[in-house]
Amino acid sequence: MSGPVKLGIIGLGRWARVLTRAAKTSDKLEIVAGFTRTPEKRVEFTKETGIACPATMEALLADPTIKGVILTVPNEQHLPVAEAVAKAGKHVYTEKPIADTLENGLRIEALEKKYGVRVMVGHSARLLKGTRLMKQAIDSGEIGRLVFMEANFSNERALELTPSTWRWYRDRAPGGPLSQLAVHQFDALHYLGGEVTEVHSIASKLSPVGAEVDDQSMTTLRFANGALGYVGSSWTSPGIYSIRVFGQKGLMHYELDFGTWDTPAKLHEPSTLYIQRGKDGYGKREEIKIPQGDMFRDELELFAAACSTGKLPELTARDGNVAVAIVNAALRSIDRKGQAVTLAEVLSEAQKKIS
Repeated sequence: MSGPVKLGIIGLGRWARVLTRAAKTSDKLEIVAGFTRTPEKRVEFTKETGIACPATMEALLADPTIKGVILTVPNEQHLPVAEAVAKAGKHVYTEKPIADTLENGLRIEALEKKYGVRVMVGHSARLLKGTRLMKQAIDSGEIGRLVFMEANFSNERALELTPSTWRWYRDRAPGGPLSQLAVHQFDALHYLGGEVTEVHSIASKLSPVGAEVDDQSMTTLRFANGALGYVGSSWTSPGIYSIRVFGQKGLMHYELDFGTWDTPAKLHEPSTLYIQRGKDGYGKREEIKIPQGDMFRDELELFAAACSTGKLPELTARDGNVAVAIVNAALRSIDRKGQAVTLAEVLSEAQKKIS
């Protein structure tokens, strides 16, 4: 194929605008059509972005020049919209999580085989430049054998919840920050450390507003290679996004200002990444310059490449389902007072429900 890959986008809320801005900075793809059910929103989106919005989703999907479709619809709509897109023979990009339930996530994954398309999930955090540099150091052996990881993603969301917001309710935002924030770190640590086999988790509720959801969570992970990991997430504290990886020859620490998340080209400016080597390395920590990047443009270009080649090296439907499975295992562990829950157990039970 020559020229940019043509894409459609379904769901025209705030996140569609974030991705549309990112798309306009790339010469590898072009969003040429958008759709949402509300006519006024279609008009507004076209006026703001210059992207045409047909009156029906079927009209968008009938356009033979569109090779893939981005979904930024609510989680519970991921499966039916993804199936319509795949049935039309177009590749699917869906925002994280892959679906509202693990069972529906597995159904979306099955669309690849059924319709011969690729499904990509927008866990963009693993594309952050600091995380990629950590992965390079792990894979090259620069920090030695990876033995431990810790991550935190927290903010003050639970202090602002009201019954009119969907995050107030346990069935809409299970585990509170566990499903809304920690899921990013579950995917990042899966990327850095490999397959996760076992999960332990505990949670607490400390916000004074009285929401149904827990607002603190601590989750430990056991990896297939023997490494251990920890992910913490608080919904009642100032915001932080950080990852630290420990190897037998060194450790690395990465931290960014989440306030610049929607403007990823500026994320490198307030971010920190350093490496500490050897047993006497504290005073010799080396700060690593983080290059400018755009995780949203990067993921869209990865999707465009998948639309052209049919190949997708990461951010796959399986990756998306692993992240949801870790969340489900953590929730089950919380119910069991912190007892271990294996990913095999969670994935097997979900698969049986849809077989």
